[in-house]
Amino acid sequence: MSKPLKIALVQTEVLPGCPRDNADNIIRLMSEAKDKAAELVIFSEMAVPGYLLGDTWESAAFLADCLTQNERIIAATKELGIAVMFGSVAVDPDRRNNDGRLRKYNAFFTAADGALVAPADAPYPFTIKTLLPNYREFDDSRYFFSLRKLAYELNRQPEELLYPLSITLNGEDYLIGRLICEDGWGDDYDFQVADALVNNCYKKYGKAPDIFINISASPFTLGKNQKRHRVFGENSRRHNIPLIYVNHTGIQNNGKTIYTFDGSSTVYDRSGAILAASAPYEEEILYAEYSKSSGEIVAVNRMQPAADTAACESESIYRSLSYGIKHFLQSTGISKVVIGISGGIDSAVTAALYAAVLPPENLLLINMPSRFNSATTKDLARQLADAVGCRYAVAPIEESVELTVQQINSTPICFKGDTAVFTVSDFVRENIQARDRSARVLAGFAAAFGGAFTCNANKAELTVGYSTLYGDQAGFLCALADLWKYQVYDLARYLNREVFHREIVPQGTIDIVPSAELSDAQDVDAGKGDPIIYPYHDYLFRSFIERWDKATPADLLRWYEEDTIDSELGCEAGLTRRLFPTPDKFTEDLERWWKCFSGLGIAKRIQAPPVLAVSRRAYGFDHRESQNGVYFTTEYIERKNKLLSAEYN
Repeated sequence: MSKPLKIALVQTEVLPGCPRDNADNIIRLMSEAKDKAAELVIFSEMAVPGYLLGDTWESAAFLADCLTQNERIIAATKELGIAVMFGSVAVDPDRRNNDGRLRKYNAFFTAADGALVAPADAPYPFTIKTLLPNYREFDDSRYFFSLRKLAYELNRQPEELLYPLSITLNGEDYLIGRLICEDGWGDDYDFQVADALVNNCYKKYGKAPDIFINISASPFTLGKNQKRHRVFGENSRRHNIPLIYVNHTGIQNNGKTIYTFDGSSTVYDRSGAILAASAPYEEEILYAEYSKSSGEIVAVNRMQPAADTAACESESIYRSLSYGIKHFLQSTGISKVVIGISGGIDSAVTAALYAAVLPPENLLLINMPSRFNSATTKDLARQLADAVGCRYAVAPIEESVELTVQQINSTPICFKGDTAVFTVSDFVRENIQARDRSARVLAGFAAAFGGAFTCNANKAELTVGYSTLYGDQAGFLCALADLWKYQVYDLARYLNREVFHREIVPQGTIDIVPSAELSDAQDVDAGKGDPIIYPYHDYLFRSFIERWDKATPADLLRWYEEDTIDSELGCEAGLTRRLFPTPDKFTEDLERWWKCFSGLGIAKRIQAPPVLAVSRRAYGFDHRESQNGVYFTTEYIERKNKLLSAEYN
């Protein structure tokens, strides 16, 4: 019986835009794997340059550096005596894309003994990504040329260029089906890369590949690992071939949205069952042994539960947010953070998250009361600061707000020889308070402290623009901006119970009504608060943004008519009818928030701080939007008129 092939699955952090640093790390880890007697070491997709790099991909100097680092890794296979698989960019200087730009490929390299190992009948000595994602955060066709397009350019079919790699390792010949990230998600496409690989392997070699290897650069999304297990497991089961999946850790961004990469590298057996998985967000090497005689993975260095086996959604969210905050601070060089603390749930959870990753002396919480802030919330803010044990200050804003109001009320406005003065309304006063807190107090304290200040907004507020430009929407990062309000409350309880094992977020903060406390109409002691009814509007707003086929007012009105709206939204059964028992009340509320969402809310989101993504669609680059104004479809107008006419007849 032949000796099993020992394979090292390297789950390591990839630094976006730092090819030399990544290559140094790859070579170091190749040496470590060799010391553990591995014959093949595997790294993730785009392990050399990083993935979400924006138009850095259009820099010839950057591309040249990437190619230099590729060559270093290839050369290291001879020096170290180990074969390597890794993802990087490949360039063809003799070809141009349809737009005239330099031809680039998202490529899968295999090297041994100082040279690339080329797939049979391939036009290049590497595998090219076939399916380029162009949804959510991905914009691959802007930068890369796919294998499908190359095939058509060569007057061939894509499946003709998808042959397995034949490689000799440890004295044995192996056939390996190489897949790059999206190429493994065949259920979403009309072209099945894995099927084509298997079919061509039979045509050329008379048998199936020994193993599939998928290298990925796959950002974390709630529920994504479960779907991957289903899709990748089905690939293994259908073809009776084990599959190795290697992903990396770290954070990457496309300017407005920041993504965490959880790794969660996994080994699947021929039946599609999970044999082992790397721990999420941890850098480690997982070793697996493949037996050619049995065609199966026969050993792993340790058994690990399936990736992302969080006890609850809040655990997955906490892992992602705490990891993202810590690494974003490191990447930006920010070591001190200022948080405006109100006594409310959003600022309390934000403070607790930062307290989990920063030393207490580097965290400053500031309560900024006006005459509208109750003793209740001021006391809750102090309780939180005491529980965290960090720096704390109270900076009242009443005097400065009144100064601004008086200045506006008394400043003559000259126009065509006449003078007049503006009168500050209650609404404008609310905005002045919010801006005074952020643009003056928090920004000033952050500068004096040598740090930066946060934005505490949640996703419901961002959806409808329930925030003030240059006020409470300001900050260097918005950690909660991809969480609905119910998720913020769940996370507060999780932080107390599982992270700190004591009450950091005061129970009083969890219990009081959510309120901005900017006027007497938002008096928390009187049970008054935000105009958003979160148990309903969280789910309504979520339908605007997170459904694959995003809901419009026409959809919502149809569901209301059919009495299926609660099940469609996912909120409490019967809640919508209790809140809005008549069609006119329902449409009035719906139109109010749709106008906010598709009107000024867009302008505010465009100017919002970067968002840490956890959901299936985060604001920023993930949800691309333009300022087109508010629109109601013809179907909605017709349904509304018919429904309201019937109501009043």
